[in-house]
Amino acid sequence: MSVQAAFNPTYGSGTTVAPTGTSASSTIGVGSKSLVLTNLGSITVYVRVGTGSTTATTADYPVLAATQVTVSKAQDQNTVAYITASGTGSIHIMAGEGY
Repeated sequence: MSVQAAFNPTYGSGTTVAPTGTSASSTIGVGSKSLVLTNLGSITVYVRVGTGSTTATTADYPVLAATQVTVSKAQDQNTVAYITASGTGSIHIMAGEGY
């Protein structure tokens, strides 16, 4: 049985963004293997993690309204792209390690 470590945030790395119906992105999480995504808004936000120029679509990972998820990523992935189907959302992104 494997043991999963609790999420250990990289304090000071968090950012809150306001996704819209047009993809935008933020540079975050270089060297980290996990991201905690907290949807602070009332609409679903779709995210994609990548390296360099990254674009999100509504076919990417959904972070439902008023929820928090942890996603794993490669250490060299440094970009989180986000989009909504319509309207403006609010999502907080925090890099770190663990789940």
